[in-house]
Amino acid sequence: MIVARTVSQHLERASWIRRMFEEGIRLKAERGAENVFDFTLGNPEVEPPEEVLASLRRVALNGRPGMHGYMPNAGFPEVRAAIAARLAASSGLPFTAEHVIMTVGSSGAINTVLRALLDPGDEVIVPVPYFAEYPFYVQNHGGRMVEVETGDDFSLRVDRMERAVTERTRAIILNSPNNPAGVVYPREALEELGAMLDRQARPITLISDEPYKALLYDGIRQPEVSLHVRRAVVAHSWSKAQAIAGERIGYLAVSPRFPEAAELINACTFTNRILGFVNAPAIWQWVVAESGEATVDVAAYQRKRDLVCENLSRFGYQVNRPQGAFYVFPRTPIPDDVAFIRLLQKEGILAVPGSGFGRAGYFRLSLTVERRVIEGSLPGFERAMRAARQGLR
Repeated sequence: MIVARTVSQHLERASWIRRMFEEGIRLKAERGAENVFDFTLGNPEVEPPEEVLASLRRVALNGRPGMHGYMPNAGFPEVRAAIAARLAASSGLPFTAEHVIMTVGSSGAINTVLRALLDPGDEVIVPVPYFAEYPFYVQNHGGRMVEVETGDDFSLRVDRMERAVTERTRAIILNSPNNPAGVVYPREALEELGAMLDRQARPITLISDEPYKALLYDGIRQPEVSLHVRRAVVAHSWSKAQAIAGERIGYLAVSPRFPEAAELINACTFTNRILGFVNAPAIWQWVVAESGEATVDVAAYQRKRDLVCENLSRFGYQVNRPQGAFYVFPRTPIPDDVAFIRLLQKEGILAVPGSGFGRAGYFRLSLTVERRVIEGSLPGFERAMRAARQGLR
């Protein structure tokens, strides 16, 4: 076998979305595209806001000297200063350009900081459910991911997280709003987490993964993690908020309250380079410096969330209404989430089993589809529920 054993194992674990994609191709050829309802991918279906496109045109047409060349590995100083100013305004903390590293999306930011923190065998605590790529990010750098269950409503259980801490624990990854559950961790939970980390004998870094921070519903506001946890770093991406997932632009921000901030920033600037990222995409650094606060129409996603949740509840599904992000994560009516995914496939509906996110007995639906896809799928969801109930008798 030419492929490494660990990669072969990773491929098997990561194959669910690929299998759903391939199943979608087969079903569309068999039944017609209009009869297949694909909820698998979190790929924004809308175009970027006009403000973003206008910034891209300005940057491309009015180029600065050296705009397409190398810059400091942390990113253009002027761009980092613009991002820091926004962070300072939203948090009240003294962020400067020196606290910010421009990265290849949020995933690039997380890998950059994990490479800086982990020695082989070190542990990273992750609440369940979690973004399906986290185990691979941790293993990329010789670490071991430690799963910690959340409550039935996906709320953080800091007591369980503290019991999971060992002398090898180096980091915790939080994702809020959460993919797949859509939960937003409140200030009280972050304060409890910050106090727990302060009690530990060895430093533990909180990595707050925030690509969905701008996608919040019902007037909810997400707390600034750096206000409540001293050793906090933020991994941010514009992929979802601006519908530019393919452009791979984000940042890593180390809190000014982080006691070893300068040491960690220096290490992450180095690891950003040696991981092969070298620097974030040059032209998009300038674009987000101009238009970084523009977002897609969040209200449209909220309306689709309501349409899905209200109808699934009407059919008998148990579903916690998401507070943010663009996914719905209902409980499956039978314990075997993979078996229920197969029932949905018979109805032409493609979804991802919760076991792919560490929480069996659930399934994830992406709201990055046209409204007509949701409406067309509703009879199939109702029939799948009836079939599941009949199978339990």
